[in-house]
Amino acid sequence: MLWAQDSSTIIFGIVIVVLVFIGLATMLILFNFMKLYLQAWLTGAHVKMIHMIRMKLCNVDYGLVVKQKIALVSASVEINTQQIEEHVLARGNIQRVAMAVIAAKKAGISLSWQSAAAIDLAGRDVYDAVRCSVNPKVIDCPDPSKGRQTLDGVCKNGIQLKARARVTVRTKLDRLVGGATEETIIARVGEGIVKAIGSAEDHSIVLANPNLISQAVLHNALDSQTAFEIVSIDVAEIDVGQNVGANLQADQAAADLRVAQANAEKRRALAVALAQENMAKVEENRALVLQAESEIPRSIAHAIKDGKLGVMDFYNMKNLQADTQMRVAIAGSAGIGVPIATDRPEKPT
Repeated sequence: MLWAQDSSTIIFGIVIVVLVFIGLATMLILFNFMKLYLQAWLTGAHVKMIHMIRMKLCNVDYGLVVKQKIALVSASVEINTQQIEEHVLARGNIQRVAMAVIAAKKAGISLSWQSAAAIDLAGRDVYDAVRCSVNPKVIDCPDPSKGRQTLDGVCKNGIQLKARARVTVRTKLDRLVGGATEETIIARVGEGIVKAIGSAEDHSIVLANPNLISQAVLHNALDSQTAFEIVSIDVAEIDVGQNVGANLQADQAAADLRVAQANAEKRRALAVALAQENMAKVEENRALVLQAESEIPRSIAHAIKDGKLGVMDFYNMKNLQADTQMRVAIAGSAGIGVPIATDRPEKPT
């Protein structure tokens, strides 16, 4: 009987110890959540204890979630705990998103938590975007970090102008996802400035009124399909460069001179070739004449042999030739200048 009482006492003591341990553990766990729970309750965030325990079991930083919800509710932003928890589980930056939503709320900009979370998950800094929307940023055109200091354009009179502009832009939150970045703005503005300079009749007009460039560029809607809205374009610097038109004309003149010289050399070569060909033809004709003359004595001999030419006719012909040569010689010595006819042509010198 005594042993049974001792056993029941021991079991009761063990149960009491276990209950005390469970109670202490429960109090310790509740103490960890109680501070945040009271903060949320006092600020009107209303985060349930069971939600904090569930986030702890899901390995979610419940402290960060509760603090961000307190900040959002304090800024009059309507949001529930599950939305913040989902963004944390999606590996989003809830601090930047919460600051962006609060800043947009204070600035009177329409930005919901879903839109801000989507921008953050897309890889954009949503808080920086809201700041740029509230306080527009200035972009240098061209970007000096790319190695180019000025934008070069040529007016219609051939004078080169070197310009540098500063573009003030504001973020368009509704186009931040999928919209083009600053590089596109810089490229489009640079293209517009070069086009505006090229459309000017005279460089002095642009120098006298650089605002013409800004107006021409702003009217082209260069910020379409981008994440920014162009507020203003200011020409910070414009200088006169080279006389490109004169340089091009000089280069063209030099090229035309080289072409003319090449054509003249071609014609000279053709003339030399033609002269050589004519000389060859002359020599060929002379050879034919000599060949024909060599056939004359043989033809005379055949004519005498065939009886077609008498001996006396032959001698009369020789006497006629001798008389002709004598008359020519006498005329030449008298200075009349009649050439002496010979039976053989003179050899070319």
